[in-house]
Amino acid sequence: MKHILSVLVENKPGVLSRVTGLISRRGFNIESLTVAPTEDVTMSRMTVIVNADETGFEQITKQLHKLVSVYKISDLTDEDAIERELVLFKVCAPAEKRHEVIEVANLFRAKIVDVGRATLTIEATGDENKLGALEDLFRAYGIKQLTRTGKIAMSRGA
Repeated sequence: MKHILSVLVENKPGVLSRVTGLISRRGFNIESLTVAPTEDVTMSRMTVIVNADETGFEQITKQLHKLVSVYKISDLTDEDAIERELVLFKVCAPAEKRHEVIEVANLFRAKIVDVGRATLTIEATGDENKLGALEDLFRAYGIKQLTRTGKIAMSRGA
């Protein structure tokens, strides 16, 4: 099962390495990882997506709690959390198809960020389903390049 962890850590060198090392040493693969400073510059938030059974997930969280640089761990797996990801698509868009590609992008509220002679680069944000659907539609035109950020997540409400 995929688990979404939001981990509040010290914003110091080596913390990312210690957290990821702890997870990988226990034989679990990190499917997605994002790290960035928070509103407090001394702290960073890591969003980690890991595939593990309940026992393995419990082992990971117990070990993370033992790290001095970890302040708080939130399991967002079963919460009504807001999840987002960013994707950049470089799509084949010859003159005769360019309008169609732009229309598809507009339907998904994506933004054209670069125009080339035969390609359009499109930025899209959303959840996994939205971005997957957009990718499927762009495949019909030909995707020259695609890059995704890791997933970020935050619990709803106060």
